[in-house]
Amino acid sequence: MLWVTASTSPKPADVLPVEHYVAGLARKRQVAGVLFRDEDGRVLLAEPTYKPNWEIPGGAVEADESPWSAAAREVAEELGLDRPLGRLLVVDYVRPQDNRPEGVVFLFDGGVLSGADLAGLTPAATEIRSVGFYSLDEIRARTKQLLADRIAVGLAAARDGVTALCEQGVRVA
Repeated sequence: MLWVTASTSPKPADVLPVEHYVAGLARKRQVAGVLFRDEDGRVLLAEPTYKPNWEIPGGAVEADESPWSAAAREVAEELGLDRPLGRLLVVDYVRPQDNRPEGVVFLFDGGVLSGADLAGLTPAATEIRSVGFYSLDEIRARTKQLLADRIAVGLAAARDGVTALCEQGVRVA
């Protein structure tokens, strides 16, 4: 058996406490969204009351919250829908943009909603003006390109039974 050790060991005074190391770690914002589809493969979009671009259900992951819990919480808050999430479809690294720090976006499969499911949604009036199912072309007209690209990758991942890794909405693995 071969053992390799450092030639000099740090003295106790040279060792920084773990808190210093942890304080220097990068902080990334996290966002979790859910991809719901109808029987025709169209995607559920929500029209927010507070910004011009449409979104999929979801939002920021809060402190001490897992991405999947955040996604379920946001769906319940925004749409009044309480149902289990499906598998992870996309992990997307996004660079700093629009005064936001870099981040990681998680996209989960919400499955297929029926017309009755859509009629039973109770959108939060303070956040959501309307919801509906839209084709990818219609999505590109209503959302930012980054989200439209992520949705396209999510649809392919759902179809192919995989989890896709992206950078800025472009699949890398």
